[in-house]
Amino acid sequence: MHYDEFALFEENASEAGLPWAGPTAVRRASVDVARGQAVSALVWGDHDPELVFLHGGAQNAHTWDTVALALERPLVALDLPGHGHSDWRGDHDYMPAATAESMAIAVRALAPRAAAVVGMSLGGLTAIRLAAGHPDLVRKLVVVDVSPGADQHKAAPVLSFIAGPESFASFDEILERTVQFNPTRSVSALRRGILHNAAEQPDGSWTWRYDRVRPSTGTSFDFGPLWDDVGAVEAPVMLVRGGLSGVIDDDDIAEFRRRCPHIRVETVADAGHSIQGDQPLALAALVEEFVFGDS
Repeated sequence: MHYDEFALFEENASEAGLPWAGPTAVRRASVDVARGQAVSALVWGDHDPELVFLHGGAQNAHTWDTVALALERPLVALDLPGHGHSDWRGDHDYMPAATAESMAIAVRALAPRAAAVVGMSLGGLTAIRLAAGHPDLVRKLVVVDVSPGADQHKAAPVLSFIAGPESFASFDEILERTVQFNPTRSVSALRRGILHNAAEQPDGSWTWRYDRVRPSTGTSFDFGPLWDDVGAVEAPVMLVRGGLSGVIDDDDIAEFRRRCPHIRVETVADAGHSIQGDQPLALAALVEEFVFGDS
């Protein structure tokens, strides 16, 4: 199946009801973050990036395509290590502490003066660590549907999908399973997502592009230590919660407010965990107003 990652933007725009004026200026960039390891990024626009986007686990930079089209601003959407077109880590450590250091190198190279960093799920936890450890790179922080209180129980529906088969006999098979686990999304949107997030093999089967972390790596879902990072963030913070998502609960919101009294909390109705997929225009409007509304 032919795949051109830059040929699907018009479909994104049409589905979201956005005007389309022709091909969008987007290019691939790569930054070496360690010996033998590079991070890939989508760079939108020809001017200095104003925003940085970090996707969730088992996703890639294209998850932000419709949001980027709605914002119409120069920005960078990064592929986290082990995801999309970024290299896999030899130690398979994709937790926020390790990933944030790679992101710091990439952001410093591609968007050192960005007005904000937006991170969703694993990307949101990584952005929290980035903001605490590299405050010069995070002038404002938007965290999308995640907290350091996230655990395997709260994220069970997401983890159940990720824990599925490693390969699929056909594109129809991988699409069928993806539709089953994403009832709030259109089939066309899920089809685009698979094309961006999976690759056809020589025998016609399909496999995901991301590194499936193995239990033997000792990966832990205890993100609790990141609460201290929340308290250390000095930048303005907005937390955006999906109205249909169970990844964040009221106790998480209360802890965010205790650790970060200046935080702004918004809920997007009719959105699950991946707000950028379910309600991209609503998320784009929140980002625009929070980051640039007082400029």
